[in-house]
Amino acid sequence: MASGIDDRYRLALNRLPAAVTHTFSSPSKRIHDGEDLGFFLSSAAYRDLTVWLLQLNRSMFPTKMSDGKLETCTLTSPPTYSTNVDNLRSMLTTLASFIERAPPSTGPRRFGNVAFREWCRLAESEADLLFQTHLASVTQAYTSDDPEVSNALIDELKAYLLGSFGSAQRLDYGTGHELSFIAFLGCAWKLGAFADGEERSIVTGVVQPYLELIRKLILTYTLEPAGSHGVWGLDDHSFAPYIFGSAQLGPAFEPDDYSKPVPTEGSLPSAPSPSTVANKARTLDYKDDNMYFSAIQFIYDVKKGPFWEHSPILYDISGLKDGWAKINKGMLKMYAAEVLGKFPVVQHFPFGSLFRWETDPQAAADGRVRSVHSQQQPAALVSKDVPLPGSSVGTAAPWANAKAMGSGVSVPQMQNSTGVPSTRAPWANSGGGGRSRMQAQPASGVPATAPPWAKRDVPR
Repeated sequence: MASGIDDRYRLALNRLPAAVTHTFSSPSKRIHDGEDLGFFLSSAAYRDLTVWLLQLNRSMFPTKMSDGKLETCTLTSPPTYSTNVDNLRSMLTTLASFIERAPPSTGPRRFGNVAFREWCRLAESEADLLFQTHLASVTQAYTSDDPEVSNALIDELKAYLLGSFGSAQRLDYGTGHELSFIAFLGCAWKLGAFADGEERSIVTGVVQPYLELIRKLILTYTLEPAGSHGVWGLDDHSFAPYIFGSAQLGPAFEPDDYSKPVPTEGSLPSAPSPSTVANKARTLDYKDDNMYFSAIQFIYDVKKGPFWEHSPILYDISGLKDGWAKINKGMLKMYAAEVLGKFPVVQHFPFGSLFRWETDPQAAADGRVRSVHSQQQPAALVSKDVPLPGSSVGTAAPWANAKAMGSGVSVPQMQNSTGVPSTRAPWANSGGGGRSRMQAQPASGVPATAPPWAKRDVPR
């Protein structure tokens, strides 16, 4: 892993000093074109978003205790939750209850259910009360009971919270909305809602219930994927559970030793093989404990057919032999490139006083300045290889490099002679000197019902 990423693992998101007068502002859209995207990549907001993501990710790895025992993180054995974590959980429960007040429409429709707009209207109309009920102690510390300041703070928080449930206009949900919720929690961290060392509780106690609410909204209102890459995307809707879930299954390390980065290879001794996700029955065994398997189970719930067919990227990743830490490392790089670095995703992200639209002084040193020309290209013609701060890694995940794929071309870079990505899976090209698992294999010995590349050891 690049040293720059390691450095970010040793950082924590700065808090807002309560004693300092702060001017809150309602976040607004600032990314309108490729030039704006370039500025975002060198902004304080980009820095804070990546630091916050890495901070949460680090907390999810198993830890070595002073007595030599391992402390793992599972959804069924979570840490003790603080008052504010419980308050946020209650907020999500209240939001989920709005579904009963906005039942799905039974009328004809082509895409998402229009009743979702009523759910969004309820969420917006009740948002002020939700903040007063569940986060009053946090907001009052920065407003001194000044109504004007209080309203400005709540407006800033609302922009991220309400932006995290999907689009009422388009009736869709995607990773940009998920990013908004991560930013909302980052705002709460900056405002002192959480204590140091509480990151694991934030992920298991707030992020996971949020994802469960989102899945309920998707199923209830048949929300469309927002900006989906189709079958060649990692997931139709989410990305975060694959980051945090792979970290849960990584090898243990000493979390307080900030001279050491998180592991980048290996797995927890008791962790299931990554290939287990391709087995629907075995996925059920882990979905309640692990965020990665919980996300995979949701795919099984909403999609039919072989896993390799509807989720080829995840299927290919499941064959990685270097363990869950390697998958986690790749997921972070993919997130930087495919979420934070993609104009269609981040163009709707708003900027206020907590995630600021201003230059990060370290941006140039971190190498986060990209050419305006490449940023303005249509998504179909270019994959924006945007690294995390300090990284030179592009779009390709580590398991998709030339060595791993055996084709001599990394997956996201493979194109036809016109420069436009082929509609075929990139790794299905058999023109290289070697063969990847996703490339065509000899037909002999392969069950007739399986794809040519599906001959692999999958637990039963």
